[in-house]
Amino acid sequence: MDEKKERLKQKYNEYVKEVTPTHNLWLNMLKAFITGGIICCIGQFILNTCQNYGLDKDTSGSWCSLILILLSVVLTGFNLYPSIANWGGAGALVPITGFANGVAAPAIEFQKEGQVFGIGCKIFTIAGPVILYGIFSSWCLGLIYWILKLLGMV
Repeated sequence: MDEKKERLKQKYNEYVKEVTPTHNLWLNMLKAFITGGIICCIGQFILNTCQNYGLDKDTSGSWCSLILILLSVVLTGFNLYPSIANWGGAGALVPITGFANGVAAPAIEFQKEGQVFGIGCKIFTIAGPVILYGIFSSWCLGLIYWILKLLGMV
């Protein structure tokens, strides 16, 4: 009986090794760096262009964010952003463009289910946890800061 269990366990471990994808960490980091760098360069180009047209730094930053979000949503609509994210990994998912993609993708996918039960209910399926944990971690850090301020440490 124990011999049979050992054989099954060995077969299972072989199966897991067979189906588990292998990743090259250094290549993935390079791809993420390149992708994120290109997104940041596009953002810097937009920022510089807005400032060259006479906008102040804050207004230029707002326009930069809006245009990057628009580009991300348009690329998501044409089903191009998922390919960029597949290739670039975290480099495409971490900036504001990745968040915009995370909101736009479910909205596009579930639009066939209607405005309320499709888009309205499913739009934050990907971005919802990001918002939740972002707000929660901000609250925790704010609480820590407030306590340190009360103690005179900050």
